[in-house]
Amino acid sequence: MRHTYLLAAVMALAGAALGEAAPNPLAPDETSARIQKHRTAEVTLTVTGADGRPLAGAAVTVKQVRHKFLFGCNAFAVNPDDRSAEQKAYQDRFAALMNYATLPFYWNRYERQPGALDAPRVRQMAEWCAARGIRTKGHPLCWHQSAPSWLAEKPLEEIERLQLGRIARDVAAFAPDRLIWTWDVVNEAVVMPGYQGGQNPVAQLCEKLGRPELVKRTFAAARAADQKAFLILNDFDTSPRFEGLVRDCLAAGTAIDAVGIQSHQHGGYWGAARAWDVCERFARLGMPLHFTEATITSGELKKQIDWRGRYADWPSTPEGEARQARDAAEFYRVLFSHPAVEAITWWDFSDARAWLGAPSGLVRKDMSPKPAYEALMQMVKKEWWTGPLALRTDAQGKAAFRGFLGRYEAASGGAAGEFDVAAAGAARAAVALRPEGRRAPARPGGD
Repeated sequence: MRHTYLLAAVMALAGAALGEAAPNPLAPDETSARIQKHRTAEVTLTVTGADGRPLAGAAVTVKQVRHKFLFGCNAFAVNPDDRSAEQKAYQDRFAALMNYATLPFYWNRYERQPGALDAPRVRQMAEWCAARGIRTKGHPLCWHQSAPSWLAEKPLEEIERLQLGRIARDVAAFAPDRLIWTWDVVNEAVVMPGYQGGQNPVAQLCEKLGRPELVKRTFAAARAADQKAFLILNDFDTSPRFEGLVRDCLAAGTAIDAVGIQSHQHGGYWGAARAWDVCERFARLGMPLHFTEATITSGELKKQIDWRGRYADWPSTPEGEARQARDAAEFYRVLFSHPAVEAITWWDFSDARAWLGAPSGLVRKDMSPKPAYEALMQMVKKEWWTGPLALRTDAQGKAAFRGFLGRYEAASGGAAGEFDVAAAGAARAAVALRPEGRRAPARPGGD
């Protein structure tokens, strides 16, 4: 994947050097063309029976059941033990839209006392996601702002041993059953050294090792615990400082699977031009981009934000909700059209207990959907969704269709099967139809 993004960047630069007039990438027709090019495939599907023989001249219904692209949100409020109407509404609306969920691994809360882990609760959340085909991500494994209090006053060698040990332990715990295999390994390393005036233990460790070396050691610990893990370096800094850090880490031999970009917009929407610019600049690093923490509020826009506080009175308003829906739809469309972007994670599904007390949810405190939720549902599950399609196979059991990348179900005459469409362009797929009672269980999306 990395070479694909680099090639695209080189070709764009070559066109500019030849004096070619560049189209406006934010024009609606250009955006739609990119979505068709990068997010859909012309599929030739071979349909067979359980015996492996092609089903000739068969009426087949094909429908998408999951996106390859990751549409996510933090799922911190999921509580499978809660039988309240509010919790049910939260879960139902979350699962209807999302195929990706961020789960909490903030060290100061995950291990409030040495060895006393929050693992049972988080595992229950992960199992809830897995049962609904939702891929999960753990966040974060190393972050200076979530250092547990009992880590203070320890020597740096002990802090490093405990930090790396924590990563190895928690990644390994969820690796065997693949409940969690995607991780934000290091969070906000750009500003980490010197945090809290040098009194923060993880920040002290970063100051001692240097950012690239801290990233290298933490990623190595996670990789050793799960060779198949998908590891992300995450930051809110979208300046050249973060680009430089990623390059330094790659030069040091760190295997980063994706660049994580936060996009909290409590003070106002970035706009399509800035979103596109961020995608373009970070795509030049040659690896996938995950927008890990996206926030667009539905209330008053604040000129200055207290990022460490909590606002007691920041309500959602009808005008703000209309603005949020409009901006969120544009933001998602721009990101979905960019070939380097693989995931968008909204931050806080509901206004209830949202970060900073902001009206940042897709649903209100009573779990009723905001216009932004409806707008994303319209795009993700209708405009960017395929099927059901009524097809008929030819003499060789083949049928053709164009569809968005992801997992599909095919059904005919009481038999069904699932198949994946994983790559854009011309694609071939095959499905064996079996009696519906023998279908394989669903897998989490995006893997």
